[in-house]
Amino acid sequence: MEKYNIEPYDEQQSSRDYREEEAYLRAKKKVDAIVGFYWHLAVYIIVNLFLIILIGVNAGFGGFGPYATATFWGIGLLFHFLGVFGPNFFFGRNWEDKKIEEFMEKERQRWE
Repeated sequence: MEKYNIEPYDEQQSSRDYREEEAYLRAKKKVDAIVGFYWHLAVYIIVNLFLIILIGVNAGFGGFGPYATATFWGIGLLFHFLGVFGPNFFFGRNWEDKKIEEFMEKERQRWE
């Protein structure tokens, strides 16, 4: 079974059809990346819970040992998150402009 099936176009189709298909392929790629991230997160949680419990029971929960894998893998997971959702996820695209406008509006109200 093929993941994507792209048929050749005949000459009667408009450029809108091309744009719609390109938009679909971009959206499909984005959804695949998001699903991949959530699978990565699920595996991270399951494996690290198992490792922390296993190492903690055998060697004790003190120190860095039981948490080392979770820490370094968590750093990699953070970079995967930023790669999928982008650095603007937390603040939004126009966060700075919105905050500046908000503070300017507060100043205007203060002087009125």
